[in-house]
Amino acid sequence: MIRRAALVAAGLLLALAACDRGRPPAGFAGPAAPALFEIAGPGGAVEGWLFGTIHSLPGGVSWETETLADALAAADVLVVEVRDLEDGAALRRAFERRAYSAPRPPLAERVPPSLRPRLESLMAEGSMPAGALDRMETWAAALTLAQLGQTGKAENGVDRALVRRMGAGAVIELEGAGAQLDIFDRLPEREQRDLLAAVIADLADRQAGSQGNAARWYRGDIGQLADPATSAILADPELRDALYAGRNRDWAGRLAAMLDEAPRPFVAVGAAHLAGEDGLPALLHRRGYTVRRIQ
Repeated sequence: MIRRAALVAAGLLLALAACDRGRPPAGFAGPAAPALFEIAGPGGAVEGWLFGTIHSLPGGVSWETETLADALAAADVLVVEVRDLEDGAALRRAFERRAYSAPRPPLAERVPPSLRPRLESLMAEGSMPAGALDRMETWAAALTLAQLGQTGKAENGVDRALVRRMGAGAVIELEGAGAQLDIFDRLPEREQRDLLAAVIADLADRQAGSQGNAARWYRGDIGQLADPATSAILADPELRDALYAGRNRDWAGRLAAMLDEAPRPFVAVGAAHLAGEDGLPALLHRRGYTVRRIQ
């Protein structure tokens, strides 16, 4: 563990030094402070950490800090939502196995009439031919459209960087790609259509919103990420429970079991999952842990 800890810390600090040489993208100036929490047990001993990630970033963003490097080096295992993010072919296969089923109405007929012009505009902006998503299940079309709102690149995602540095042998996944997609696939069609409508609505301000969310993540301002007022998806009670709060409850149970064992986990999940009364810090606190923000 000591040798691996030294390598992890060195890797993080070298990456920090390399990124510091260039000019940061707009919105990412100043010191990085993405949300990092320390988890202590009833006796006060540190038993793990919670770190809020973001799944895509512009190039040249230096987000690593010494506090983060120290915590990661002290951990025994890395816990992420999905481990095999580098295997693009496997991820595509997992998506395609679930994304197509029996014939469905054209996608435009699955959204309210008021959103159809916006859907057509989004597909044109994304260079998608008319009808390109018609064969997809509604949830799959929604996720495909959601990709249009990303201003960063998935290869710059923080979770990917952490997995690379820890090595696959020291990584545990909370869900995996298949199980994560199954959550969407199991949604009733009514909720899938609500998801599609919410994605289209959220994409209305996608350029300002996406960059703004990434910049807020960089500064550690995670409160708005789980605020229903900032997301049509989180404002829908059924979608919020299925895609956010329910998953947090499941994760909190699994993490409590891990924390009771000897290995100390460094838990890296989307930053929104750390915010609010149904976020992981609050859920673990209610289970008797002391969760203290250290960055």
